[in-house]
Amino acid sequence: MNVAPHLLTEDRAEYERVLDDALSTAHARPDLAGIGTRLTVVQLRAMTMNATALITTAAALEYDHFVKVREQNRAALGTRTPPAEPGADTGAGAGVVAVVTVLLPVLAGTAAAIFLLVGGVLHALAPTLAFGETLLTAGLVFAALAAAGLLSAGVGLLVTALRNRPAAADGAAAADDELSLAREAWRRALLERGILPFLRDALAAAAPPDPAAPDPAAPDPAAP
Repeated sequence: MNVAPHLLTEDRAEYERVLDDALSTAHARPDLAGIGTRLTVVQLRAMTMNATALITTAAALEYDHFVKVREQNRAALGTRTPPAEPGADTGAGAGVVAVVTVLLPVLAGTAAAIFLLVGGVLHALAPTLAFGETLLTAGLVFAALAAAGLLSAGVGLLVTALRNRPAAADGAAAADDELSLAREAWRRALLERGILPFLRDALAAAAPPDPAAPDPAAPDPAAP
């Protein structure tokens, strides 16, 4: 079986998939109705594989573009700078802010629990004692601070995650989209301009002769 000079070995399987898809859906195409009567699927597949060089030429432009985009993507992956490792030093100021952000909810929550517990006990034992009310109020204040600290820490983590998201991820997604579009364009051109016309021509060539048509080799009765 021939291999087209411009069809790389890694793309031969894709060519066969397009061919198999065309043969498996041939029953839905009126122009391929002769499959199974004039030529079998096995015969047509063998003929199409033998004519790979001729068929792939019909989609050479799309294939060259697909290969170019794929090589560019591979080159970009090979030279892309890896993202910074988690925990890398980003400055003393950021470290202090991170420590405060983590410790504030913990300390405020601990203080709130202590004040509320002690204030609640004192208020239960001596309802008229003003110190118990003061501890309860302080406990509520520290509880509010703990809640605010937790909210601030959550927002900070979200902002940090979004800020540290590698910009290469967006570029890789765009490159993958371009590669998928180029591959699909090649597949479509290969099917519509290469494989299907070849199958139609092969079936037409295998059609039985029309009995009503005159035989060119028979002598002309009107001739003297």
